[in-house]
Amino acid sequence: MAMNVYLETYGCQMNAYDSELVRSILQSGGYNLIPSSEGADVVLMNTCAIRENAHRKVYSRLDQFRPIKKRMKKEGRPFIVGVLGCMAQNLKEDLFAHPVVNLIVGPDNYRALPSLIHEAVRNGGPGNRQMEAYLSEYETYDDIAPTRLSGVNAWVAVMRGCDNFCTFCVVPYTRGRERSRSLSGVVAEVEALAEAGYPQVTLLGQNVNSYHDGDCSFADLMLAVADIPGIKRVRFTSPHPKDFPQPLLEVIAGHPHICKHIHLPLQSGSDRILDMMARTYTQDEYLGLVDKIRSCIPDVALSTDVIVGFPTETEQDFQQTLRVMVAVGFGSAYTFKYSERKGTIASKKYPDDVPAEVKTDRMMRLVEVQHQMALSKNQGRIGKRFSVLIDGDAKRPPGNPMGHQIGHQIGHQIGKTDGHTTVVFPKTDHAPGEFVWVEVTGANQSTLHGMAVDV
Repeated sequence: MAMNVYLETYGCQMNAYDSELVRSILQSGGYNLIPSSEGADVVLMNTCAIRENAHRKVYSRLDQFRPIKKRMKKEGRPFIVGVLGCMAQNLKEDLFAHPVVNLIVGPDNYRALPSLIHEAVRNGGPGNRQMEAYLSEYETYDDIAPTRLSGVNAWVAVMRGCDNFCTFCVVPYTRGRERSRSLSGVVAEVEALAEAGYPQVTLLGQNVNSYHDGDCSFADLMLAVADIPGIKRVRFTSPHPKDFPQPLLEVIAGHPHICKHIHLPLQSGSDRILDMMARTYTQDEYLGLVDKIRSCIPDVALSTDVIVGFPTETEQDFQQTLRVMVAVGFGSAYTFKYSERKGTIASKKYPDDVPAEVKTDRMMRLVEVQHQMALSKNQGRIGKRFSVLIDGDAKRPPGNPMGHQIGHQIGHQIGKTDGHTTVVFPKTDHAPGEFVWVEVTGANQSTLHGMAVDV
């Protein structure tokens, strides 16, 4: 009888994609994927190592499996708990200190999962621990078709790993060096997605601008994907500001199926902190790139990542970050308090010396500035019409903070504009994955509200 496996995913879009690869590998190995930990013989947690909060979530979740493990042991039944992904690669054997963990598998070792699970079950007893967590220079999983969950957007990894070695980032140590997939492999995957009815794909990489397959660049790959019949929107994340080639900007500007949205991580506006982070650009160079992007793509939507409280960051450094935020006017921003990660250059060179309360204060001030800019930008869209790709039903209608039931009674849908702004509107006859024009009637800092209209 096939063993039941439950898989949980934490962290970034790449982890979501990797979980789809894991599903495919396990199903090919004869395992049965189930939607809940109830009735599972094997629980796998695909983890993130970027922030301390991600670690806490995983350890808290592992604690919840203690009574299940105890009960299954009394019943003489196997119960395997595995930690996969970046946290597994980063901490390795340290994770075995938790009594429920039997299995540790890094991001480059997922092909071994069926045999590792089999060995963990066969060995039995308290010593049934299996680990495979080494980094590969070649693994891209190019020949594995991910097992997708339903949805409108499909993630597609076009490369793995990172060669940038930003001092705060653990990714080069958990995902290894940069490796690009073949252009033909990516195109074949997206063609299958188009045939399955997915209208949108998002191409993933730690630094997609570094993608190459022989003489084929990321711009060439974007064009090849955007030309596939049935694909209506193509997104990508993330580029690095150090190398944004002009041909890629021209491809984004010129192709109707490539979204006019660029996620451009800033991390800090201070030249001193940027140098300590090894980001390889200055504030002026970043702002110059923004000007270059906007001159080529006037209607582009920009989003970013920012870290506050990096070691030695002063109020003057933080003010430089605020200056860049205001100068650019991002539509949205993912903001984080610096979190020291084991094995990074920063953890070895720079003591984490910014007090927690200072980090929190700067974060709150940064978020307030960003919210005000986003609100102003969204309010400027009132009265305008946008093509919206419908994601599904909204949990609640605009202006009603009182829970989910009323939203379902009234009936609202939710979707995204080309610029990746969320739109909520009264339910139409259109299904998820279809497009509808919406005229904006109201807005807050994160969401547009409107009515579907004929165009």
